[in-house]
Amino acid sequence: MKKFLRFLGYLFLFLFLAILLLYLFGYDYILKGARVTYLTGHKTAYIDDYPHFTNRLIQNDENNEWEWPVSSEYNETPATKILDSLNKELGTIAFLIIKNDSVWFEEYYKDYGPDSKTNSFSMAKSITSALLGKAIKDGYIKSLDQPVADFYPQFDNSLTVGDLSSMASGLNWDESYYNPFGQTARAYFDNDIRKLILELKVTGTPGKSFKYLSGNTALLGMIISKATGKTLSEYLSQSFWKPMGMKSDALWQIDSKKSGMEKAYCCIASNARDFARFGKLYNHSGNWEGRQLLDSSFVKNSINPRFKDSPEYGYGLWLSDYRNKDIFYMRGILGQYVITIPEDHMIIVRLGEKLIRKKEGEQHAPDFYHYIDETYKMLKDAT
Repeated sequence: MKKFLRFLGYLFLFLFLAILLLYLFGYDYILKGARVTYLTGHKTAYIDDYPHFTNRLIQNDENNEWEWPVSSEYNETPATKILDSLNKELGTIAFLIIKNDSVWFEEYYKDYGPDSKTNSFSMAKSITSALLGKAIKDGYIKSLDQPVADFYPQFDNSLTVGDLSSMASGLNWDESYYNPFGQTARAYFDNDIRKLILELKVTGTPGKSFKYLSGNTALLGMIISKATGKTLSEYLSQSFWKPMGMKSDALWQIDSKKSGMEKAYCCIASNARDFARFGKLYNHSGNWEGRQLLDSSFVKNSINPRFKDSPEYGYGLWLSDYRNKDIFYMRGILGQYVITIPEDHMIIVRLGEKLIRKKEGEQHAPDFYHYIDETYKMLKDAT
């Protein structure tokens, strides 16, 4: 009994010292990370984690609730056995196929439904890039070539807002998702994104090559907010959520009530049908039901590669030529997808808990291809 009590004493002393050191060296956000993940039975961020954070409301327009038309063939063709198995294995919670701007197939899993909100993760990068296009159209930002230094003079004058959107900044951001001491974990769990981002330096040559960094979009979000004089949530509501008649309000995680900065690189909680609208918007060159929300030239730049050596990315969107088709898509770390295939007037939306990890050197995760392949099999079965 004495040995056990002695062990408990040492354990409590160790924990006390560890927590003290975390606070002393500015890593106390790790405690929040542990509370949000491990103490809720998870190992990392997860699709339903938004209630554990401070969120800002993205308002819809209750008088403009545009609804997706439903195809006359709605859900007549069942998911293939492979797709059904894959969805169950990877914890899919929503799978939609939109054909010719009408919902052709729709299925939800577990206790989720059409109105269920889950974390977008990095699909928010695409939405933040859309906000950049809107800010340019509205005259708040001059062009993709406007220097970041116009807004934050401490950065190299050669760095542009377009470099941030196309992931070509040269910033010294470490894109490490599982290092608790890294910048990405700090941005997710700490309470002052601005401080973290403004400590970054340009150590590479901006505008020369693609390197995916969440810090790029975080800085871009700060610039959009500063240029417009609005929070990102307010500007998103005004620019897209209301004009596009989103069915539901959404939530955007912010770092803290005190700082009040949205996590521009991630963390919009919404539903599958509303996320899908961005696929429709870009597929129609920025036009929404007769209203030009984005300049078609900005959309064209977004869905084409900026760099010949990196054909997988444009401005805020992932790109692929799979099956010899031009494809652009939004992507989140746990297999969140809004995949748009303009040639076939098709949008595939998948939200869920896991994905098949891509190997080193691969640009797109294996499940991305599976979702496309199985969708085409379903369409073939329907004919």
